[in-house]
Amino acid sequence: MPAHDGFIVPHIYWYDEDTMLTKRRRAVWRRREFLVGLGLCVLVLSTLFFVLPSFVVWQQTNQNAQPPFPLGVDPVHKTITENQAAAILFSNQDTPVAAAVAGAGNFFDKLSQVIARSGLYQTVAAAGDVPQVVTIDPGLRKEQVAALFANALGWDANTEKMFLELPPISNEDLNDGTITPDDYAVSNDTSVVAVQTEIKNQFENTILSRYTPAIQKVVPLNEGLTIASIIERETSDPTEMRIISGIIWNRIFDGMKLQMDSTLQYAKAPSKGAWWPPVLPADKYIDSPYNTYENLGLPPAPIAEPSVAAVLAALNPVNTSCLYYFHDSNGVFHCSDTYAGQVALLKKYYGQGK
Repeated sequence: MPAHDGFIVPHIYWYDEDTMLTKRRRAVWRRREFLVGLGLCVLVLSTLFFVLPSFVVWQQTNQNAQPPFPLGVDPVHKTITENQAAAILFSNQDTPVAAAVAGAGNFFDKLSQVIARSGLYQTVAAAGDVPQVVTIDPGLRKEQVAALFANALGWDANTEKMFLELPPISNEDLNDGTITPDDYAVSNDTSVVAVQTEIKNQFENTILSRYTPAIQKVVPLNEGLTIASIIERETSDPTEMRIISGIIWNRIFDGMKLQMDSTLQYAKAPSKGAWWPPVLPADKYIDSPYNTYENLGLPPAPIAEPSVAAVLAALNPVNTSCLYYFHDSNGVFHCSDTYAGQVALLKKYYGQGK
């Protein structure tokens, strides 16, 4: 209270009951409005949480038709020509194909994958309340793909085997190289035939429709997918993919053995439960058509599921003089024109080489 000439002047406070009641009512309404708003936000976010993954899958499977793959290699004349269309696809993300090459995707694509892999979403999906999203990453074998669908749909061993065998809706087996890495929405009652059909359609829409008959006359589909599958297992970096593609084509042109460790892994597996086991020196002598250390040329078929980026790289190699390459312990890529150069680099980074 203010003081006046040494005296305390009392103040008289009036208690207005109506005013206080109005304030309390306003506070209650504000709390109610906040709770209603919060509830609406939770409702919207939870709806997006459970709807977004299946919507993104639907959007991916209903993309507009894409132009044919560019082509920059001529096996007959043993030449590699830089294709400007391929360079554009590898340098920007303005189209769905370019985004796939860069391993990118919009914010919602990334978010949907995070949601679909979360424990909460998987629990609700297992109860059958929302679709399950099975993500097929690039570089898997068909057996690994089968295991992912089996885990999501509760298949037994016989059903899983049936999935890999001749499907009734196709004239071909579900082989490596024909399963497009992507997100697939399934429900608990999705049949084996339905999954096979969706995989077949996705391969036709994403790869086969762009791998035109004109391209197949130059690089047959099996050869292109085989090279792409090797590239996919050797690196996930789009820039390195094209360089490794150039090295593979250089070796083919020069009549050299490919000597790719990933093909040894394919020939060796399954080994102690691992589909991609470590390569040992003795593995170079495995008796297998997939052993590119012993056999000249490409393996008879793809060894894994290649991404769009790997297929593009297989058809559009960098015009390089390199014939050898390796990744050092930090994952840095090195290549050499000669075996002597390769040995020198191995000694530099590993202290030994042969």
